[in-house]
Amino acid sequence: MTTGSAQGASPQDDARDAQSRFAIPEGAVLALLGSRDENLRLAEDLLDADVHVRGNEVTLSGAPADVAFAERVFTELATLAARGQQVDLNTVRRTIAMLSSDAAESPAEVLSLDILSRRGRTIRPKTLNQKRYVDAIDANTVVFGIGPAGTGKTYLAMAKAVQALQAKQVNRIILTRPAVEAGERLGFLPGTLYEKIDPYLRPLYDALHDMVDPDSIPRLMTAGTIEVAPLAYMRGRAQPVFTKVLTPDGFRPIGELRVGDLVIGSNGEPTPVLGVYPQGEKDIYRVTAQDGASTLCCGEHLWTVRTRADVRRNKPWRVLQTTEMIGKLRAAHARRFELPLLTAPVCHPEQPVPMDPYALGLLLGDGCMTGSTTPSFATDDSELAVALGAALPGVAVRRTSGVDYTLNRVRQPGEVITLENPVTGALRALDLLGTRSHTKFIPEVYLRNSAEVRLALLQGLLDADGRPVSQRGRTCRVQYGTTSPMLRDGVMELVRSLGGVAYTRTRKVEGRKPGLAKGRVVRYCHDSHVVDIRLPAGVEPFRLQRKLDRYRAAGGGRPMRFIDSIEPAGRAEAVCIQVAAQDSLYVTEDYLLTHNTLNDAFIILDEAQNTTPEQMKMFLTRLGFGSKIVVTGDVTQVDLPGGQRSGLRVVKEILEGIDDVHFATLTSGDVVRHRLVGDIVDAYERWQNDQDDDEPAPRVRAGGRRPGR
Repeated sequence: MTTGSAQGASPQDDARDAQSRFAIPEGAVLALLGSRDENLRLAEDLLDADVHVRGNEVTLSGAPADVAFAERVFTELATLAARGQQVDLNTVRRTIAMLSSDAAESPAEVLSLDILSRRGRTIRPKTLNQKRYVDAIDANTVVFGIGPAGTGKTYLAMAKAVQALQAKQVNRIILTRPAVEAGERLGFLPGTLYEKIDPYLRPLYDALHDMVDPDSIPRLMTAGTIEVAPLAYMRGRAQPVFTKVLTPDGFRPIGELRVGDLVIGSNGEPTPVLGVYPQGEKDIYRVTAQDGASTLCCGEHLWTVRTRADVRRNKPWRVLQTTEMIGKLRAAHARRFELPLLTAPVCHPEQPVPMDPYALGLLLGDGCMTGSTTPSFATDDSELAVALGAALPGVAVRRTSGVDYTLNRVRQPGEVITLENPVTGALRALDLLGTRSHTKFIPEVYLRNSAEVRLALLQGLLDADGRPVSQRGRTCRVQYGTTSPMLRDGVMELVRSLGGVAYTRTRKVEGRKPGLAKGRVVRYCHDSHVVDIRLPAGVEPFRLQRKLDRYRAAGGGRPMRFIDSIEPAGRAEAVCIQVAAQDSLYVTEDYLLTHNTLNDAFIILDEAQNTTPEQMKMFLTRLGFGSKIVVTGDVTQVDLPGGQRSGLRVVKEILEGIDDVHFATLTSGDVVRHRLVGDIVDAYERWQNDQDDDEPAPRVRAGGRRPGR
């Protein structure tokens, strides 16, 4: 490329006129000039410098500033053409517009930023503001794209979502928009639900079909990888208001929870509630696991699950709605969807207890606490008798005959004989005195105590009435038996609170063959409840050495929980909550883990000008970990009825300045449809400004206050 002044010019002309001459690579000439030299003619119209082209040589002449600017334009266009990109009239206009704005970015860099390619068609930003918008999506978690129609807000966001899904940066794409148009209500429109909402979502479907193989879209939507739904249907991920949720102080109805309350997360630790959203009356389903654990939720409620194929391929957990799993719960007759379990025991605050928990477990298993006689204990393991005596200070465990031991108070010199036996006093304080084998239970103070207390109690129960059960080729489980339904339920809760699973079955008393004791027939008086237990690694169920050795030899099993059934359960008032836990999971009934928040997702809210401030808050607070949100809309096209405020208009006032939240503004200069669209947008904006200027200012009373205030 060479640059110089025109030959034979005077010094005064030389100050006004300059000339630049440079060559364009042979392969880029035709692309640069365009069909029938249309690009060249447009450049001549838009540039102040004179342009001449001969062969592959371009000559520019005119004022020095005009020549320098024109040279930059042709350099950028030549770079694009040399890269094999199409240079058309719009490319010329946008290149000149970008250089005129004195932006730091090179138009060649802006117009060659590839986002997505499919079937030879590449999606990339076409204006400087669009590139900044795309860069903001990469750099921020929440991005608002605000601008008129045709500026590519939604299309570019969709391209970034598909790019993130293909790069496995997210596990799913969620596309939503408010269904507010022409004042019509969905319920009065003809057709099914999907036929009613389809017109509102059609622009999202159209963009999606441009970027993803249409044949794969139904499969991706069926798997929950892509979800397209109106905003009103996104929010309804809820449970009935009476459903129990675990808190540090025990289970509470979800309808009683408030922002700031603590619930238990998947790591067993308390996590605060960030949002509570009443949902009104909804269709409810009962989700039941194979161990009998169950809870209630609505059809859109979210569950973290994985399949055996996911485990085999080392895939991450996926998030599915309740209704997405109905009819797909089995794969080759095996349960398909595995649920997560607690990764650590539930953390309840430590409380003082009147009796050592291990000792109480032994007595609940093999102790006599009727109150009519001195407390006693029966075992053929002397190791347990010794351990019981060590755990009960001030009590002597004396063998009376065979397997029977009495628990006597150790009297100190000078003490009166009428002092209460410490064991009797503790049992009385726990309301256990007078209970029999079929009425025993675990007191609440032990169930809601520290993990150490709960484990010690469980070890006592299993040392007394449990046994390890090993099978060839399988890890060891533990079996526990009792005739008390309350004790059975308490043992199951202990196991589940420690991160394990527990199954139960009942052996009815009717028809059971009587047993023998010392040669005499003993008939059964009560049903027997058998609990099968699997505990996570590191949680040992026994202290009794012979049982512990056998358990360790077989290896404790990895507890697993699968969804067994999902059944309709009527309608009920429902509410959803959002929690601060990193995985968004919280513990609900029977220690099932569930959540309502959108993790590892790319979420696009389109036409956001038609959200209310309350809807905008609800949507933004659904943000989960590893997710991105892009909100798009045009604040000049609000269709909300009754003069309601637009959530998109007020959100900037609320969130401006918050780190990791970006507001990108696009203008008529970023319109990538027909060039008339930009002119139309500008014309309407001028008209609106004129209307605003013509409106009379409100009269102000003396004292500076407006009438009616």
